[in-house]
Amino acid sequence: MTGITVNNLRRLDLNLLVTLDVLLAELNVTRTAERLNFSQPAVSVHLAKLRELLGDPLLLPGPRGMQPTARALALREPLRDALEALERAVAPSTPFDPATAHHTWHVAATDYTESTLVLPALRALRTAAPHTRLAIVGLVPPRIAKASEQGEIDLAFHITSDAPEGLRQRVLFKERYVLAGRAGHPRLKRRPTLKQFCELEHVIVSPDGGGFRGVTDEALASVELARRVVLSVPHFLFVMSALAQTDLVALLPWRLVRDNAALKIVETPIEVPGYEVCMLWHERVHRDPAHQWLREQFAASI
Repeated sequence: MTGITVNNLRRLDLNLLVTLDVLLAELNVTRTAERLNFSQPAVSVHLAKLRELLGDPLLLPGPRGMQPTARALALREPLRDALEALERAVAPSTPFDPATAHHTWHVAATDYTESTLVLPALRALRTAAPHTRLAIVGLVPPRIAKASEQGEIDLAFHITSDAPEGLRQRVLFKERYVLAGRAGHPRLKRRPTLKQFCELEHVIVSPDGGGFRGVTDEALASVELARRVVLSVPHFLFVMSALAQTDLVALLPWRLVRDNAALKIVETPIEVPGYEVCMLWHERVHRDPAHQWLREQFAASI
């Protein structure tokens, strides 16, 4: 509504706008009071305040009731649209119906959480919400908080110990490490001794690239031992292919390899700390029915 100064806008009670909207529809103080359950004097007071704030009489006496001024006519449609938009904004959230939804969700994940979280949930998600789309984007831990705040991602799957502050989180599962090699590996017929374990040729996953040391090496160093790490790769997918085609071995998350028939899995001869996997999301979507439904789909797939 042009012509309203910042100071006037601060003084403009929402009730005045509601009264003006009904007045412009009824063109009658008595009927306006009845619709709003106000007294006629109260409506007259509102009209007086509106005239002062807007600098226009708005409604004038006429032969058949009140007649709107040109300013009032110009205000009618924009005011109705604004009040309807406000009503929609503050209305209670409607239940989410996945069968008719057309959402596009963006989820940040590594290749590990793609396999252990996204893939198990995918069939049920597609069946329940066939018109939705799911975009998996690469997980960049330092950007999780900002990307969530700016709406670039809806969910992120990450380890709890490295979760950024300020985000909602839900722990999904605890993961442990197992020793894996190709099916039929001659040195994995049973759990190796600690000495045999250190003599094997190991692959390590180094997300930052090129690292040859991890939590397993720290555990070995605590008992003054070391293993032979001969290959470092940035992703889990290549590790499993390399294991299946060579005599290399690797300590891998149990959930990643538990159903892989190409691999032999045995327990490790040394205790290696595991980790928790959680999903993270921003406060802005915490109460959104669609987002709540999406979170439950992933939680139910565990």
